[in-house]
Amino acid sequence: MTTTLDSLLSDLASGAVHVVDLTAPLSPSTPVLQLPAPFANTIPLSLEPVSNFDDDGPGWGWNNIHTGEHTGTHVDAPAHWATGRDGHTVDTIPPGRLVGPAVVLDFRDEVSRDPDFLLEPAHLDAHVAEHGPLPDGAWLVFRTGWSARNHDADAFLNADDTGPHTPGVSVAGAEWLAASSITGFAVETVGVDAGQAGGMDPMFPVHYHLLGADKYGLTQLQNLDRLPATGAVLVASPLPIVGGTGSPARVLAFVPGAA
Repeated sequence: MTTTLDSLLSDLASGAVHVVDLTAPLSPSTPVLQLPAPFANTIPLSLEPVSNFDDDGPGWGWNNIHTGEHTGTHVDAPAHWATGRDGHTVDTIPPGRLVGPAVVLDFRDEVSRDPDFLLEPAHLDAHVAEHGPLPDGAWLVFRTGWSARNHDADAFLNADDTGPHTPGVSVAGAEWLAASSITGFAVETVGVDAGQAGGMDPMFPVHYHLLGADKYGLTQLQNLDRLPATGAVLVASPLPIVGGTGSPARVLAFVPGAA
């Protein structure tokens, strides 16, 4: 008897379903969140060779990696924030919650005109009115076009004397997300909150409300222009770091239609 998994494998082989890599490459030049003083910051990626086909290992190359949990494309677990500190660490997130339907909100035009654009409940309600209720366990994906800046850290962080200017979600929008049926919120920017979210009340409201509601953040995605508004499936695969508040992740999407 043909199973659903057999059908998926057949569709992948035929090209009826293709896999899109949504992960930004992770390197020492990958942009990293910069918090203002006096707050401490995480470190970018660096590689320390253990051996490189030399006397330390003539037949093999390998490296030690040094980086933060929240560097590059990564998952924010509830334990990352004060409101979720007693919740799931990244190793205890139920695997089934890392896979879900992708629902894409496209606000590239608005962000091109205003880098401080914020999602409000009215935007989210309008999407539901047009496309129907959000599926239980969905990843809500905020497409802004920001990943085009990935190769220029200054442009990606887009900071001036008043702080970074990147798109995000208002306080009311963050409350809407926390009360919804989604499993998590995914963005192209360095973090799930807007660049100016440090001045909101509460500070960083997506972190505050979303992680406090046992939902997850997913950051620094790319290739979102290859996803339909609905119909794709997103798979996030963080490292199961014991006690970790987050982890770099490989993020893939299963998308119907020709590649």
